[in-house]
Amino acid sequence: MFEARLTQGGLLKKLVEAVKDLVTDGNFEATEAGISLQAMDTSHVCLVALQLRGDGFENFRCDRNVTLGIQLANLSKLLKCAGNDDIITLKADDQPDVITMTFEDPKTERFADFSLKLMDIDSEHLGIPETEYSATIRMPSAEYARICKDLSSIGETVAISATKEGVKFSTSGDVGTANITVRSNTAADLKPEQQTTVELGEPVALTFALRYLNSFAKAASLASQVQLSMTKDLPVVVEFTISDMGHLKFYLAPKIDEDEDMGDEVGES
Repeated sequence: MFEARLTQGGLLKKLVEAVKDLVTDGNFEATEAGISLQAMDTSHVCLVALQLRGDGFENFRCDRNVTLGIQLANLSKLLKCAGNDDIITLKADDQPDVITMTFEDPKTERFADFSLKLMDIDSEHLGIPETEYSATIRMPSAEYARICKDLSSIGETVAISATKEGVKFSTSGDVGTANITVRSNTAADLKPEQQTTVELGEPVALTFALRYLNSFAKAASLASQVQLSMTKDLPVVVEFTISDMGHLKFYLAPKIDEDEDMGDEVGES
């Protein structure tokens, strides 16, 4: 038996909205430790890794490891029926063909039950070894989202370079060029979530497809800060910490050749 009760129903809605345009379907793995998802996008250029700890739920029970194969578009449709303040309870049998969801409005005592058919999804779990990154950038999520949006109106790729001066985002296109530089800012009058820090082992510069970085920005509502971790020739890790529950990470391979399939690089990261 698997059961998970989440008092912040809006959190689950935001999570699904953040990944559904990248991942069409995926296996949510439920264990006694929590719920995880690891899935490649359809182009095999980026990897999505989600981890939600069981102790972050109001109630969490998983008697036996369960794989829940879910089509994200269908899950999104059902979650649109839940209010942002609803309490959401997920339930499934040990060998499930459906997952049931209860949406509970604590103010009006309205209860709604839905069931979602599960799928058999072939997916390979990729090992992601621990990596020492050359540069780690922490910045407000809203600033990251703004930069990606602004640069997307100019070009299709962005060069991100981290040096002791800060981190520079550069792009060019038919209309011209754009450069945005963000420096470390830990002023005392700033709240922690408003600060920007750049931890640098050595300078690093990599180029990425802007449409992916822009898509990752949909997760900005999940966390006040985002962390970018970069090392030469390896995928960038764009990480959003989810309150006291876990994290959502996006791994994006650097752009080397327009026609090259970079999925292998993600898998090796």
